[in-house]
Amino acid sequence: MIKKGTIYIIIAILTVGLILLLEYNKPKKINWFPSYTSHHKIPYGTYVLNDLIKEMFNNKVKQVHLPPYEFLLQNDNIKGTYFFTNDNITHGEAELNSLLDWTSKGNTLFIASENLDEQLLDTLHLETSNLYDASELQPTFIYQLVHPKLQLETPVSFAKDHSTGYFNVVDTLNTTALGWVKTVSDSSLVKKEAINIVKQSFGKGTIVLSTFPKAFTNYFILNNENRKLTAGLLSYIDDTETIIMDNHYKSGKSFYTSPMHIFLNTREFRWAYYISLIGVLLYVVFEGKRKQRSIPLVTPLKNQTLAFTRTIANMYFEKGEQTPIVKHKIAYFLDYVRSKFYMGTHNQNKEFYQNLGARSNHTAAEIEKLFKSMQSLENKALVSDKELIELNKKIEAFKAKANGK
Repeated sequence: MIKKGTIYIIIAILTVGLILLLEYNKPKKINWFPSYTSHHKIPYGTYVLNDLIKEMFNNKVKQVHLPPYEFLLQNDNIKGTYFFTNDNITHGEAELNSLLDWTSKGNTLFIASENLDEQLLDTLHLETSNLYDASELQPTFIYQLVHPKLQLETPVSFAKDHSTGYFNVVDTLNTTALGWVKTVSDSSLVKKEAINIVKQSFGKGTIVLSTFPKAFTNYFILNNENRKLTAGLLSYIDDTETIIMDNHYKSGKSFYTSPMHIFLNTREFRWAYYISLIGVLLYVVFEGKRKQRSIPLVTPLKNQTLAFTRTIANMYFEKGEQTPIVKHKIAYFLDYVRSKFYMGTHNQNKEFYQNLGARSNHTAAEIEKLFKSMQSLENKALVSDKELIELNKKIEAFKAKANGK
């Protein structure tokens, strides 16, 4: 007859197996993290963009993982377009000045970011804000390019954001609008168009800024005809020069340092790993329960050195044998000097007193006086209790001063 405990174990194993089976067959959740990393195939990665740029510009593309300041310092003579896309890009003062100096020599700086560098905006006399549509449960933003040859027959609509950035202050004398964004409310009244992509000359070069970096993500490009908007934006890049693709300013990881990423990122390996961990846990629980025995408490031995020392000292003291105690104390003190100050004690001369005094915060005269008193007591046949106590005080005072107390 099957025991009741065995039935419970079988039920538990079947339950765990059923849960694992359901979890394994569950559809994989979509990762909407805005990584903007070139090798990520998640919706907000830029794998498709990099493929598209390679196709459009052939061998002109250069992938860079260094910070811009360091890259331009090593490649000052490179010409072309420096392309940045991420949800947040903030350069330091030195790096921004390096980029602007490089741009002014006839190059192009292309930055697509929801949050642009405040110092850069101030330099170009621009300000940004956010466009909202509170009347919509799922706001839909409509995007269009300004140039007649790049305008789309049907403006692109994007319904994944609750807000989008735009330029609310523009230097109209020096800035050219390249694209705009707007929303449509429930009443179907078209709201005013807001500029979200601009171009501005800077020295001999050009700066292009966009507050809509999602136009370069996998999800946007592969959704309906949105790629036409992305292609229109890329048309502002000079295809005769090098296109420098920045991989430093990315919210996602450019590369994975942990080997566990292979296991945890592949469903089959991940579940094999989880099942192994569960198997080890079950083994520990059941095997440990079957074999483990109680471990008796063993009281550690007490350190009786101090008590033994006190007993021996009391025996000497009660018998009135102060002379052996003095010799022991002097011997222990000399051993202390040798081990503490690494000095020999055989030759107790002027040089010895000076060296020991220098190492123990004493004067040579104090050392000589202490050693003369010890020699005097050591040579006496009988030592009184008072002399023994005075010797002990002198030795303790020496040690205290030597230790800086």
